[in-house]
Amino acid sequence: MTHNPTGKERLALAFLLSMLAVLGPLNIDMYLPSFPDIATDLKARESLVQLSLTACLFGLAVGQVVVGPISDSTGRRKPLIISVLLFALASILCALAPNITWLIIGRFLQGFTAAGGVVISRAVVRDVFSGTELTKFFALLMVINAVAPLAAPIVGGAILWFPFTNWSSIFYFLSFVGLLIVAMVLWKLKESHPHERRTPSSLSFTLKTFGELFRDRSFIGYALTLGFVHGGSFAYVSGTPFVYQGIYGVSPQTFSILFGINGLAIISGTWIVGRFAGRIAERVLLRSGVILATCATTFLLIMTIIEAPLVWIVVPIFIYMTSMGTILTTSYTLGIKKQAHRAGTASALLGLFPLLIGAMVAPLVGLAEASAVPMGLILFSTCLVALGCFFFITTKEEV
Repeated sequence: MTHNPTGKERLALAFLLSMLAVLGPLNIDMYLPSFPDIATDLKARESLVQLSLTACLFGLAVGQVVVGPISDSTGRRKPLIISVLLFALASILCALAPNITWLIIGRFLQGFTAAGGVVISRAVVRDVFSGTELTKFFALLMVINAVAPLAAPIVGGAILWFPFTNWSSIFYFLSFVGLLIVAMVLWKLKESHPHERRTPSSLSFTLKTFGELFRDRSFIGYALTLGFVHGGSFAYVSGTPFVYQGIYGVSPQTFSILFGINGLAIISGTWIVGRFAGRIAERVLLRSGVILATCATTFLLIMTIIEAPLVWIVVPIFIYMTSMGTILTTSYTLGIKKQAHRAGTASALLGLFPLLIGAMVAPLVGLAEASAVPMGLILFSTCLVALGCFFFITTKEEV
């Protein structure tokens, strides 16, 4: 199926796959400005509201492990349509949640069903692209996807600003987005994984495939490098609603802008990869990104300890997110290059580690109330571990 499409076909595919991939960041980021309102309305502690984010991340992780292998054996289109339809229903369940327990359950289901769009969109890229074009297209896709985390909290804050709306309105909006994506898939997306390349649909074969990937040193090294850097970023996602609004006293709308600006940082990082792909090795770009992320989070940790003004929190996070754009693109490319026949399963593992790590670190941010130090410490620690994974596990041979 690989044919490296160009021109209008390339742009159309980028737009469609971006719509699939944005289910993840929209699902995670759009309701962040409503954290304080949810806590008040559902009479829940801040840590329990953050637990709803953890539930979503666990759902995304489990969903990718389930949907990825299914798409390798049955094709991409059918499991995608079913999962996104269920996402729309799960969003309505969240909107109608009468208490924090039901919201946490709904968020898990939202994450589980949104995983279809996330994992299958990456598998489709591997189905139709190869070589340097794979790197360049991933960079293009990441630039477009960066609009989602930039826009999601802003849209969420705007929804809360309108009269007669509340946090439930955000989940109704997500349900509408899910239905819109289903319509686009039915209209435009062709099956990219032909019958002759599909894998057997058995549990034993799926487990064997996972085992082969775990024994692939380069693959697992890139997956862990990505996992710790990206997973650690969920400490920022979970912590900033309370750090920015609770400690520094910004409004929900100002928080949305500050949070959304980091989409520009991701765009900058992915633009660098797209600009220099083919001239600078992906491994070199990844190494630079991981080192930059570690330096930025070291500075951030120091600023949180001395309780520096807000600007000295925002600036290193922006630099960190710039490096994130480089890391996301290059690690996915390096990890999935030689996984054509099992791209869905490989994509699932590449998406699994960030979510598992993110689910573990997100609640830790709330352990020390009225302090940004836990957020800074987690971001620094995960980047440091990722640096070790890159230098001691990955090999110089690009996979």
